[in-house]
Amino acid sequence: MRTRAADHRLGGMTNSAPPPSPSTTAFFVQAVVSFAVSAVSVAVGVAYLPVGAWVRAFLGLGVLYVITSTFTLAKCVRDRQEHQSITSRVDQARLDKLLAEHDPFSTQKL
Repeated sequence: MRTRAADHRLGGMTNSAPPPSPSTTAFFVQAVVSFAVSAVSVAVGVAYLPVGAWVRAFLGLGVLYVITSTFTLAKCVRDRQEHQSITSRVDQARLDKLLAEHDPFSTQKL
């Protein structure tokens, strides 16, 4: 069993559980439904557009390109946020360790 002082010396990093997600299940469902409705609406709009098949195909590919690039952008933003979170947690652990090891009342030989 570790003591509170031992936990402090280890940088207070006794709980390695990830932080809770800031979004709720309802928000996630709303986002999925919103995406599905918007994608289907645009697809139906392109399908019933009074133009030739080549123009419809071009617009359909454009919509697919926008959707896939949106997923890629969202993944990049998420990865960057995770990286910053991990980096800040490591930096905080190093700082906690330095502060725990520092004794302001010790006399140092110069």
